[in-house]
Amino acid sequence: MFTTFNRGSNARASSQVLGNLLALCMAFVVGNSWAFSLDDVASKAEKLAAAPYQAPQSNLPSVFRQMAFGDYQQLRFNDEKSYWRDAETPFELRFYHQGMHFDVPVKINEVTATSVNEIRYDPEMFDFGNLDIDPAALQNLGFAGFKVLYPLNKKDKQDELMSLLGASYFRVVGKGQVYGLSARGLAIDTALPKGEEFPRFTEFWVERPQADRGNLLIYALLDSPRSTGAYRMEVTPGKDAIVDVQAKVFLREPVEKLGIAPLTSMYLFGANQPSEQLNYRPQLHDSEGLAIHAGNGEWIWRPLNNPKRLAVSSYGVENPKGFGLLQRTRDFGRYEDLDDRYELRPSGWIEPKGDWGKGRVELVEIPTPDETNDNIVAYWVPEKAPAPGEAMEFGYRLHFSIDEPALHDPKLAWVKQTRLSAGDVKQSNLIRQPDGSTALIVDFVGPNLAKLAADAPVTTQVSIDDNAELVENNLRHNPVNKGWRLTLRLRVKDPARPVELRAALVDGETTLSETWSYQIPVHD
Repeated sequence: MFTTFNRGSNARASSQVLGNLLALCMAFVVGNSWAFSLDDVASKAEKLAAAPYQAPQSNLPSVFRQMAFGDYQQLRFNDEKSYWRDAETPFELRFYHQGMHFDVPVKINEVTATSVNEIRYDPEMFDFGNLDIDPAALQNLGFAGFKVLYPLNKKDKQDELMSLLGASYFRVVGKGQVYGLSARGLAIDTALPKGEEFPRFTEFWVERPQADRGNLLIYALLDSPRSTGAYRMEVTPGKDAIVDVQAKVFLREPVEKLGIAPLTSMYLFGANQPSEQLNYRPQLHDSEGLAIHAGNGEWIWRPLNNPKRLAVSSYGVENPKGFGLLQRTRDFGRYEDLDDRYELRPSGWIEPKGDWGKGRVELVEIPTPDETNDNIVAYWVPEKAPAPGEAMEFGYRLHFSIDEPALHDPKLAWVKQTRLSAGDVKQSNLIRQPDGSTALIVDFVGPNLAKLAADAPVTTQVSIDDNAELVENNLRHNPVNKGWRLTLRLRVKDPARPVELRAALVDGETTLSETWSYQIPVHD
């Protein structure tokens, strides 16, 4: 028996059946799909915040914990064991062995399209040099951290792109750069008398990228006695390395100072603070100044110091557009260091996403006798920290760059250098005679200044606190760099107190430059 269908009805019926079948298939796929996200880590962080803090336990044999730095350097990862070495991706992972103060393991997981699997420690991954090590005693030891490799400079050569080792520290470089300053996940009570708390990343999830993907996703769980947090870091290599950060932070207990997007660097000496000892290197620093782009549009530049005493500077800023620790000097001749190549160390620039509200950018400068100590810290402090258990969400883009003008407003001039000198006066016989004053020479440069005639009506706005007397404010055109040079001479009243100065270039009511903000530190 045959049934005859109207052709139009048959088409509609077939279409309906096909639509129902597709809907069922989509429902099955959605119901059985798997994906890893920041929310997965945030749920762990929120549960941790609701529970008492449990300090991490070290499982490290004493021979590793007590080793000297030279011995720790012998613990080398076997390149042949690089994770993803034979995978269809340009990225590779290599791991740090525990040793010295890196004596607590972190858990590292690989995220694929279908699962999460822990990357297991194996002594065979490492070359222990001439150290007498029993591999049997190292089973299930765990890693101290890891590094990410990528062909940054040559297509056929893997370079270090990112390193994650110790607390919540991480460093990143772009093409042609070398490691310098570090970023951190969070800073708590920095520079307070009761001591700083260092949150640490305790677990990582690294997403295996597809062959055609140009960036890498890393998730991290943060923990400390008074805080927890979930972080998503999207790392994009290139001329400048970019890290897009999303975070959810929870507090177990109230904190006095919460530092968001902290950067840590080193400043030993430079043009504004020459070395007290004879040194063939004129400057030695990973960063030379703090830059701030305030929510009201003002740009601020604060040259760094290596003070005699701990110094904290605060800049009230609502909804900051950016801040960072910059290495503006890129001339090798200003460093003359063939080993450490300070002119190739990147600046770190934080670009907030969304409105961060009221708060302040804080700069901490710590005395250091040598370049082995990171003595500079900068971060954002919200006016109000979250209540315990309450989620604080924020995002920002972190630039690692050696192209400082690209980070700046091209319509405004910026400070090229700040130089310190003994003040003097030129006598009638043309001999310069020191007069007991202190001189600061500030060079402003920029495309807007280069367009001005040498006799343009450029003037200065200068302010100085009550601990100094200004005896000279001189501005002149600089034909060498097409900018303007400001010379300030002042007499410090009390050397046991710092002196705060500010200066900017103007043309009538028009602001021509960023604001130079400087502190003459305390002298014993």
